[in-house]
Amino acid sequence: MQTTLKRPIFTHALWHQCEQVYSQNPSAYIQLQDSYQVNVNVLLLAQYLDQKAFLLSAEQWQSMLAVIEKWEDSVLMPYRKLRRIAKRHLAEDEYQKMLDVELIMERKSQQLLLQKLHILEGKPLTSPRVNNNVNAYLGIYGLDGSLL
Repeated sequence: MQTTLKRPIFTHALWHQCEQVYSQNPSAYIQLQDSYQVNVNVLLLAQYLDQKAFLLSAEQWQSMLAVIEKWEDSVLMPYRKLRRIAKRHLAEDEYQKMLDVELIMERKSQQLLLQKLHILEGKPLTSPRVNNNVNAYLGIYGLDGSLL
């Protein structure tokens, strides 16, 4: 008898779990972002989906990137660059305000990713302990999950 696996329900709460994972080693994520242009939100989502045993293909990961590309290229990335340039010219509280604005922009990217995730059909992972989503996503950059 074949059992049907239910699709996980994805809510905004998943980002809280992703932030907890990020907080365990933020420098590793920033290093991947700065060195390879890996999108940290997408990488955290890949890790989350591996935990939920919900597999997306490499093509689906490309479509996840495409949904945020225009927003991030035209708004988030230029702002991040400006914030980094301004850091040495600002008081700590002023710089923190810039970080807070960037986090608001990151939340917009997260909303776009979540909307896209709701329409994608994933497959159940047969080996949930294997970083299949992480490797599929990082493979876009010629990397694998061993960097985490």
